[in-house]
Amino acid sequence: MFITELYNLKSAEGFRTEKDDDSVQKLSDIRKSRLTLAQIKRLRIMNDLRKFEHQKEIEDVAKQYRPAAEPGAMPGI
Repeated sequence: MFITELYNLKSAEGFRTEKDDDSVQKLSDIRKSRLTLAQIKRLRIMNDLRKFEHQKEIEDVAKQYRPAAEPGAMPGI
């Protein structure tokens, strides 16, 4: 289940959509499927989004676990 299904939200660009084909290949399917330019673009956007989310998560964790400020120090410096 996806969060967009819970709240009926439009999925953001770079996430899975309803029109994605999730068909299962059979043993008799011996040809490789070729990627279209649209699929390659979507994969690139998904990868960029994952990198951004990962970087944001690293920043949040670093902010959470940084050492406490000294009592006489100015906050934010």
